[in-house]
This record gives sequence, structure tokens and C-alpha cells, in this order.
Amino acid sequence: MGHGHGHGVPVSASGRLVGRLWMAFGLAAAIMVVEFAVGVATSSLALISDAAHMLTDVVGVGLALAAIMAARRAGGKPDRTFGLYRAEVLAALANAVLLFGVAGYVLVEAVARFDNPPAVPGLPVLLAASAGLVANVVAFLLLRAGARESLNVRGAYLEVLADLVGSVAVLLSAVVTLTIGWRYADPVIGVAIGLWVLPRTWSLARRALRILFQHAPERVDVGELALRLGTVPGVAEVHDLHVWTLTSGMEVVSAHLTTADGADRTAVLHTARDLLASDYGIDHATLQVEGPDSATKCQELSW
Repeated sequence: MGHGHGHGVPVSASGRLVGRLWMAFGLAAAIMVVEFAVGVATSSLALISDAAHMLTDVVGVGLALAAIMAARRAGGKPDRTFGLYRAEVLAALANAVLLFGVAGYVLVEAVARFDNPPAVPGLPVLLAASAGLVANVVAFLLLRAGARESLNVRGAYLEVLADLVGSVAVLLSAVVTLTIGWRYADPVIGVAIGLWVLPRTWSLARRALRILFQHAPERVDVGELALRLGTVPGVAEVHDLHVWTLTSGMEVVSAHLTTADGADRTAVLHTARDLLASDYGIDHATLQVEGPDSATKCQELSW
């Protein structure tokens, strides 16, 4: 019996990324307060909805920071054999749930206003939306690099992206209100913002749930992987194969490889491990290499 252990891709964020997250957090919090205050004062649903989406930025970036700090504190705890890396996936799912709630509220409130849309002064909305747009562009640039490394940071990044589009939409609403005084501009933009964020929220939630349910990564064809491992010289059969994602950038494989009589088990272990690393980019593998007699006992297991 042998085990091959690789090293997962490090998920701990750099100090530079943490600094950018703190900057994005402070910026989003300040603009959120401004937009909400102006939105309430002017009865602008579009601005209130943009402030609500800005709240998801604040919560999302805050969760990203909390997840990073939790992962950093995971070391030195012998009972946390995989650390606290799943914290970022839970944070990403929380972001998605919050976005669903905000989008639903905006849609319901906007539809209710269609019967008698209130008069919304365009200039205060225009100024507040302009500040929100600038803040979202800055936050977007701050989080863009980190979104490629972390699912959780990607969640905050998607929220900023949605808010950026929302700020542009609110600006258009304010311009229409100022120029032609069309009262339906505000609730129409509110609906548009809600519909814009829903598909992206679903994508984020789906990715987080796949990880939490320990599904195989979408890029990995498990059947093909089993066949490839079966072609390793000396392997007679592959069973008990599991592939899952621990967190962003950390994919894990475990499998039992039954060898033919006389096969070099050490060579089988190294070849299989090299195949996983080179062809699938999976460096953390636990492989049990066993003789023909052991396979029968494995098949008696209920799961």
C-alpha cells in the first residue's frame, strides 16, 4: 500500500491583495451611505437599489477579508486537517444569497411603483450616481487580479461589476429625468438592475454549491480520468475514485489502484501521480496501490 501526496496550490492571499480588499471595503462603505441617504431623500428607487447593491459589496469584501483571516489562522490546529479553506466558499455562497434577496426586493418594489411613479429630482441622483460610478471603477480595478485566484474574491468582484453597471444605469435614469422628466425612468432602471445581477448571482451560487457538495471540478471528466489511470503500466483496475475541490485552486484526488501480479507498485504510484499533475493539474493525490486480493474487500464497502 502506498500513498502519494502533493501540495495544493496556496490559497492564502498576499499582503498586497489584502490591502486592496481593505481599500475596496472602505470605499464601498462610504459611497453606500451617500447613495442610500440621497436615495431616501429623493425617493429614487434606482439609487436605493444601487445603494443596496453597494451594501453587497461591503458585505462581500468584508466576508472575503474574514475568510482570508480565518484561513491564515488555521495553522497549528491538528484537528483542522484541511485548515479553514472552506470558509471562503461559504462566504461566496452567503454573497450569492444576499444578492438574490436584494435583486428580489428591487424587482418587487419597482413593479409596485409603476402605477404611480414618484417625481424624482434628477440632479442629486446624478451627482450621487457619479460618485458611485467612480467608486465602483476603482474597486473593480482593485479586485480584478484577486478574482482570478479566489472564488470568494471573485464573488466580491462580480458584485462590484454589477454595481458598476448599475451606477451607469442610474446615471442614465437621472439624465432622462433631468432632460424630459419621464417618471418611469427610475422604476424601469430599478428593474433592469435587478435583472442584471440575477444570472451572475446564480453562476456564483452554483460554483460554491458544487464545491460544498464535493462535486468533481467541471473541467475534469471523471470517467476519462478513471480510464487514463487504468492505462498506467501495471494497473489492472481503478476503483473508489473521488475528485473534488477543497477551495479555489485546491483540487484533490483519491483512488485505489489494483495492480496486476508482479507489477512494481512504487512505479505505479509515481506514474499515476505524475499523470494527475501533468495532465490534470492536480498535485494533491492520495493513491492506494493494492494487489488483486485487496480489491475484493474494497468492493464490499457500502460507499
